[in-house]
Amino acid sequence: MRLLLVEDDATVASGISEGLARSGIAVDHLRAAEPAESALALTSYDLAIIDIGLPGMDGLELIRRVRRKGIMVPVLILTARDGLEDRVKGLDIGADDYLVKPFLLPELQARIRALVRRSQASVSSGLEFGPLGLDLGLRMATLNGTLLELTGRELDVLQHLMLAAPKVLSKQKLTESLGCWEGELSPNAIEIYISRLRAKLADSVVQIRTVRGIGYRLELS
Repeated sequence: MRLLLVEDDATVASGISEGLARSGIAVDHLRAAEPAESALALTSYDLAIIDIGLPGMDGLELIRRVRRKGIMVPVLILTARDGLEDRVKGLDIGADDYLVKPFLLPELQARIRALVRRSQASVSSGLEFGPLGLDLGLRMATLNGTLLELTGRELDVLQHLMLAAPKVLSKQKLTESLGCWEGELSPNAIEIYISRLRAKLADSVVQIRTVRGIGYRLELS
């Protein structure tokens, strides 16, 4: 999972980024709304956490602009403003949830999981490709009805492949979805995850085909 954190308080941002990283979540951090607007337009994030009180353009205007552009990434407002009017305004302009500072990290993590599940469920509560199945809520993959033992990274790669199927998933998009600016995945790392998945799918009709110079595609043999 990869998310964008828009927060001008360096201490708060550092605590969030480090805490989420321990849960396997890649975090890109920006301190202002203007570069965040560009980042959200260029990168496919699973979630955006946006503070309201930002320097220059505030967080509410950022959310307005993002929604006007048709960018439907789930948005969690994280702010010290706890008034009812602020909550209502934030949700009305397109935010999906609202968390007031100070907060506990486990609650933030739970809200992130809930928002991402809700977003994925809007596409489908589960994915299927031939005998291969993936439950997005439980984060479990099955092959011919048998549970596949996959790491978190392998599940993420498989999810993106299944969402893209039957189209080709570019290596660039896969890298962007799984990495973050301070810890970008190398092409070799992506190839390692693909190789591990191929090994675990080896005895089935599901294959991961390399499309030279582009990326990968799920196929049935």
